[in-house]
Amino acid sequence: MKNQYTELYENCRQMICDNSTPVMNSVRDQAYDDFKRQGFPSKKVERYKYTDMQALFEPDYGLNLNRLDIPVNPYNAFRCDVPNLSTSLYFIINDAFYSKNAPKGNLPEGLIVGSLKKEAEKHPELISKYYAQLAKTEEDAVTALNTMLAQDGLLVYVPKNVVVDRAIQVINILRADVDLMVNRRVLIVVEEGAEIKLLFCDHAADDRRFLATQVIEAFVGRNASLELYCLEETHAKNTRVSNLYIQQDADSRLNHTIITLHNGITRNRTDLTLCGEGASCILNGCVIADKEQHVDNNTLIDHLAPHCDSTELYKYVLDDKATGAFAGKVLVRKDAQKTTSVERNNNICATKEARMYTQPMLEIYADDVKCAHGSTVGQLNDAALFYMQQRGISKKEARLLLQLAFINEVIDTIHLEPLRDRLHHLVEKRFRGELSKCEGCKLCK
Repeated sequence: MKNQYTELYENCRQMICDNSTPVMNSVRDQAYDDFKRQGFPSKKVERYKYTDMQALFEPDYGLNLNRLDIPVNPYNAFRCDVPNLSTSLYFIINDAFYSKNAPKGNLPEGLIVGSLKKEAEKHPELISKYYAQLAKTEEDAVTALNTMLAQDGLLVYVPKNVVVDRAIQVINILRADVDLMVNRRVLIVVEEGAEIKLLFCDHAADDRRFLATQVIEAFVGRNASLELYCLEETHAKNTRVSNLYIQQDADSRLNHTIITLHNGITRNRTDLTLCGEGASCILNGCVIADKEQHVDNNTLIDHLAPHCDSTELYKYVLDDKATGAFAGKVLVRKDAQKTTSVERNNNICATKEARMYTQPMLEIYADDVKCAHGSTVGQLNDAALFYMQQRGISKKEARLLLQLAFINEVIDTIHLEPLRDRLHHLVEKRFRGELSKCEGCKLCK
């Protein structure tokens, strides 16, 4: 099955390169060699044991390798921004940055938010310094496939000591008249002393099968701060495979939250490396899934330096025949003394048919650390349900309140208050079985 992708690259290599940029092209052939050697991972591969990757990539999808223009103006059609959240709003249509009408005012000097392809042509030295440095194609076949085929994406560059007060909101829109595969690339560079808040939202505008691969590389410099929130609201025909690679330098701060509200099949991988002393990170995630949806989160927090802190919390609520998986590993290297790490995964299976696979892991080689991990899988508390019903609350409403309280532990950690309030609203609508289409949006009809 990998042959259909290797043959695609062999036959279309020139077209792919002609519609991209030399910096991205410089690593394609190596990525092709790495993908051809590895092939798609089977479920025997430890980090892919809960998702059949070969089955995800088996169907035939169209690709827009010739970069045909998609007839949509998202600034006119899209009205899903969070109320009262003052953001600078940008769009990626499938895997291409939408540069028309992009906001230009009120942005700090030196900040770049734009097309990875175009910015690589303007600043090749900057992009080549970071591009494909964390996302190692020799270590992961999906990363190799994305690197082999990606032609554009997003660059977010924050210069030294620049503080971006206004959050940057990026809407990823899947749009096509045929079943489509997209390969999106994102590069985030937050230099020393800089700060930025990013909100990524995934939406599908058409009732088509989509397969989206995404590779994000994020560099957080010394004493820099990155808040990264990722929200998926697509549909049951969407397959999303996202690999996030983050490197933190000394005294840097990271707050990353990933939320899956609507999807078909989702596989998220997060690899985080704490390279400098005093770095700290928070990884949070929550999943609400029903019907036959599948959500797999796989994380690795690698402590390389001493005096670093990591906190991780993932929560799932699974209904109907939904399947969830969480595999989280905290690796503490020999020199990472004085490490503090806490990892938790708590899950509710609302039906007997729902399935949750959980695998929290600690691997410690230092002898002066404080580390803990744990996992729970259960159903709603019958005693609590009975107590609430005795006080006049219907069983359906009691279930809703308990589920909300369970998930809100993750939502309440979000620092952006308008986003936090909006997510409380969306989560409640999701549990009530209502669509979360925002008023005024013409794309989600």
